[in-house]
Amino acid sequence: MLIDALQCGHFSREVFSQLRQGGVSAVTVTCGFWEDPMESFDSLGKWRDLVGENADLVALARTPAEIEAVAASGRTAIVLGFQNTDLFGNRIRLVEMFAELGVRVVQLTYNNQNSVGGSCYEAEDSGLARFGRELVREMNSAGILIDCSHVGERTTLDTIRHSQKPIAVTHGNARSVFDHSRNKSDDILHALRESKGVIGCAVYRNITGDYFCASARNWAEMVAKTVEIAGIDSVGIGTDYGHDNGPADYAWMRMGRWTRHVDYGASAPGKPLKTPRAEWLAEGVSGLGKIAGGLKEVGFHDDEIAKLTHGNWMRLYGETFRQG
Repeated sequence: MLIDALQCGHFSREVFSQLRQGGVSAVTVTCGFWEDPMESFDSLGKWRDLVGENADLVALARTPAEIEAVAASGRTAIVLGFQNTDLFGNRIRLVEMFAELGVRVVQLTYNNQNSVGGSCYEAEDSGLARFGRELVREMNSAGILIDCSHVGERTTLDTIRHSQKPIAVTHGNARSVFDHSRNKSDDILHALRESKGVIGCAVYRNITGDYFCASARNWAEMVAKTVEIAGIDSVGIGTDYGHDNGPADYAWMRMGRWTRHVDYGASAPGKPLKTPRAEWLAEGVSGLGKIAGGLKEVGFHDDEIAKLTHGNWMRLYGETFRQG
C-alpha cells in the first residue's frame, strides 16, 4: 500500500488514473482553504459527484477498514480533508456535522492567525486560543484528525499537549533538514515522536529544495534524515502535490479574501508563480510508485518501508478517525 496524506488542486479522471498507475492506495484531498461553511458544503457535494462519476477508479473512505477495502478492489481511497478550520464558521457544533459527512482531516490554520491559533507566517505565534482548545477537544471527540502543517510553532506544540489523540503534520518537512518557516522544528518532531503523531514528508519544491527534488533517491535521503529526528514510527508521505493549479488558484490559496496585496505563500519575490515539479514526478503522480525503490536505495528494510509508505498513517487513522 501507498498512502499520500495530502494533495490539492484540480482532480479529474486523468489524475485518478495516474494515482492508480502510481499504486496510490489512499490520498487525502484538499476540499477547501478559506471556504466558509456553505462553500464547504458545496465542495463536499462536488467531491461526491466527482467520485461517483469515477467509481471504477476511486471511492470515498472514512475508516482504515474502508481504505483497505477500496485498495483491495483495485481503486484509490479518497479521504476528505480541509486545510483550514473556516469550514466550521466558529461554530463548535459544525465539527460533528462535517464529520458525519465524511470529513476526516482538518488543519487548524492556513497561513494566517485565526480564532483557533497562530500560523507559521505570523511574526508572533499566540499559541492555541481558548476556542482552539475547545475545537481540539471537539475534533478528538468527533473523529477528525488534527493537522498542523501550516500552524505556528507554539500553537503546534500546544495542540500536541492539549489533544487527547495524536495529531499530524500531513505535509511538511524537517526545518533542520531544509530551512523554511513552513517546515517543522526538531522540538515539534520530537513531540510528534513522543505522542505517536506523524509527519508526512512533502515534495513541494519551495519547502523541499532542489537537491531533494532531483530524484526519488534524493528525496528518500530527506525522509531518512527526518526519521533520525522523529523516529521510524512517526514519518510518512504527504507530498503536497498540486494538480493543474493556475494563477487564480494560487491567488486564492495565498491571498484568499483577506488582502488586496500580493502574498507569495511559501514562495518568494522573483520566483515563478508555479514552482517546477520534482524531477522524479515530472510525469505526474504516477511517479509516486518510485518511492519504495528510493527508500530501499538509502537503506530502509521492507518492514520500515511498509511503515513509511502506509503503516504509520493507517495506525494514526485507526486512533483518530470516526469509525463510521
